[in-house]
Amino acid sequence: MEKNIINEELSSELLKTALKHGGEYADIYFEDRSPQSIQLEDNKVEKILSGIDKGVGIRVIFGGKTAYAYTNDLTHKSLIECAASVSRAVKGNSTDLVINLQRQRPKVDFVIKKLPSSISMDDKLALVTRANIAARGIDNTKIRQVSIVYRDISQDVVIANSEGIFCSDSRVHIVFVAHVIAADGDIVQTGYEVVGGFKGFELFDEENVSDVAEIAAKRAVDMLSARKIKGGAMPVVISSEAGGTMVHEAIGHGLEADLAQQGLSVYSQKLGQKIASELITVIDDATIPGNRGSFRFDDEGTLSAKNILVKDGILTSYMYDRLTAMKDGCSSTGNGRRESYHHKPIPRMTNTYLAQGKHNSEDIIKSVKNGLFVKKMGGGQVNTVTGDFVFEVSLGYEINDGVIGDMVRGATLSGNGPEILNSIDMIASDIGFAIGTCGKDGQGAPVSDAMPTVRIPKIVVGGEV
Repeated sequence: MEKNIINEELSSELLKTALKHGGEYADIYFEDRSPQSIQLEDNKVEKILSGIDKGVGIRVIFGGKTAYAYTNDLTHKSLIECAASVSRAVKGNSTDLVINLQRQRPKVDFVIKKLPSSISMDDKLALVTRANIAARGIDNTKIRQVSIVYRDISQDVVIANSEGIFCSDSRVHIVFVAHVIAADGDIVQTGYEVVGGFKGFELFDEENVSDVAEIAAKRAVDMLSARKIKGGAMPVVISSEAGGTMVHEAIGHGLEADLAQQGLSVYSQKLGQKIASELITVIDDATIPGNRGSFRFDDEGTLSAKNILVKDGILTSYMYDRLTAMKDGCSSTGNGRRESYHHKPIPRMTNTYLAQGKHNSEDIIKSVKNGLFVKKMGGGQVNTVTGDFVFEVSLGYEINDGVIGDMVRGATLSGNGPEILNSIDMIASDIGFAIGTCGKDGQGAPVSDAMPTVRIPKIVVGGEV
């Protein structure tokens, strides 16, 4: 089948079929995805994976419910049957629709200079090999294992819906990961570093893979001599280098409209209310060039947007897809996302960040007599209903008399999202993004998050008693 099999004429036919027995809205999502990955472990390439996945998902919304079907059989007969199957889920009256599709143009554009498909496998293998050598060169006596992963994905989508929108988008993502394990006697530590984004192979003109691997390796080795932190409630400074894990987890998920509507968010029914310090402004922006969570259109055909979720501590908006927007009688914010045509769209974050403040990051550190400086965040868990969270600190240092001191290990941060957001009293003018794949409802979505350097006057730090 041709890449552009889903044209306006066929889309109109499928939408009419899907809405034949009623329904308030229907859409079609065509995807042509080509992933490739290389994994190197123990000085040898363990896996090289590549493939093509192409298919169509068709959805009808009726009475606040969703009927969804998908197929990788792109024959006309199969597509019509797929549309008819969702139509049969609607128990309404037969309708005779006229759907006039208009091609939607993006408001932003992203330039890919070097398509991954144009780069030879030998060149990609050279990257992971070079990174492996660099990591092991940091300390070949203490480094036990090095894992280097390269992944790229090229995705072409076509989206049409019963509101008359017809659009297409091309998305290219690259991720490069170095994961290093070091050991000294019974002590085992890990180091992790990742780069990537909505970029082509030009990423490696900006990022030296040897540097990425060396950072991960040095972190693992240095952590071997770090002492365990003594736990307790104390001031904490989170660096802009730490990424926005806290913003993503402590508030981001709670502002996704489906969780808020179901009462599964501590921020449910709080639009227009003060939920954080007046220093706090939280933004979700899918229009940032090069960022992993960016796109021209979301997976429902809505234009990407910069959405202010919290303004000066006031909750101004949730993140909506079309279904949740229909329930609240508002417009989608362009946050309808799906992992692939196998999945229906749900509200998801894109590039979510805490806006910059006016302080100098050095002054923030100097303001703390004794506390913890967090340079890198690890994983964590959040209860979106209560806002309670626990995060790992993958790289932390003591602060003594306003000066960054010794490296420490074994630290965690625990607290309550709204309480912490109300207590932050200093925000710097710097900012740094981290990338990841966010999991929700069995779906993964490429995202990035960020925050400036901030001071939390008091938070519980887990460690040695």
